This record gives sequence, C-alpha cells and structure tokens, in this order.
Amino acid sequence: MTSLLQFDSPPPKPQRQPVSTAAIDTALTAQIIVAWAGESGEQKRLGWWRTDLVSEFGGEDLFRRLLPGTWEWAVLQGVREAARRRDAELRRQDHDPDRIISLFHLGFELDERIQERFSDLKRADRDPQKALPGLAMIRKGYDRDHFERWLQNAGHASATVTPIGRHVRGLVPADLPTLVNALLAALAPLPDHYPLPHFRVTP
Repeated sequence: MTSLLQFDSPPPKPQRQPVSTAAIDTALTAQIIVAWAGESGEQKRLGWWRTDLVSEFGGEDLFRRLLPGTWEWAVLQGVREAARRRDAELRRQDHDPDRIISLFHLGFELDERIQERFSDLKRADRDPQKALPGLAMIRKGYDRDHFERWLQNAGHASATVTPIGRHVRGLVPADLPTLVNALLAALAPLPDHYPLPHFRVTP
C-alpha cells in the first residue's frame, strides 16, 4: 500500500573541502607567532596581553623546571591561550559574537582541528621549530620591523574600524591559508592594543 503522505527530502548540505595538515599547521604557526609578538614582560614586545611566557627568565625558566620534557610546547600553549582569551573577550563585546571569524576563532571545526594538531605535536615531543618551521623567527628574537615585514608577506586586507576591532571587508575566504593571511594582513598598521581583525559571517 502506497502511503499518501509524502515528505520532501532536505537539500543536501554543501560538501566542505578537506583541510590539509599543512593548512592547519599554517594557521597554528600564525596563531603562535602573533601570540608571541603580542606579549608584554621584561623584554616588551607589542604588549597586547600581560604575559611574559616566551622569555628566558619568565615563563621558560618556570616551565623548564615544572615540565622538563615538554616545556617548550607548554610555553607556546600558554601564550597562545593568553591571546585566545583576549580575542574572545573582544568578540564577546559584539552583539552577535558567534558570527565573528578571527585568527583565534576560525569556526568550531577548524578550531578543533587546530587544537588536536597542537596536542598531537606536543605528545610527539618534537622540537617546535622542527615541527612548525615558521616558528624559527621566535628563536631569532623579537624585532618590530621584522614582524611588520612578516605581516606584509601575508598580503593586503581592506578593513573598517569598528567598536570591537578591524572588520575585514569581503566574504570569508573558503581556503584556510587565504583566510589566515587576510587576518594577519589586517593587523597592520600595528596599534597599541590588539585590533581583533575579523570577518563577519552573513546569515
């Protein structure tokens, strides 16, 4: 007996393009470098957050004694978390923070992938600069001009200043490295406070 009730099948969801490990590493490297550059402390860098973790006589000395096997990763994890919290604090000031895409809030799936990758690298006990070669600039020490040139390599982004930060104009790039580069580019020119470069997802 044929049922008289018919139901329309929901339209298929668009397939998300797979994200490579290399793309995840690009995003993670960018997060760590910005977090490092944004530190305060004895050897002040940009001073966007009140931490002194990636410092020989600051966090490094402490974590060397507490976690001799993974202290380098622990230091980077700590400074990345400080940056993420400041990023989240600014996003919460928006009327619809869930629609904000920023360097430390790339969307649930990507954020989860990046965190899983960080955890995997930390467990593997590899040297951070070998696991993520882009981090070599941290070992060289902070130089504002060098950091600004690194941002320039990300390209150019057109942004509008809003109450919470710099709103990058245009659609959110589908490609993760392109998205990361746009957010990095919008950090320039460097201000005295974290400018929260961000895209806004349209409904």
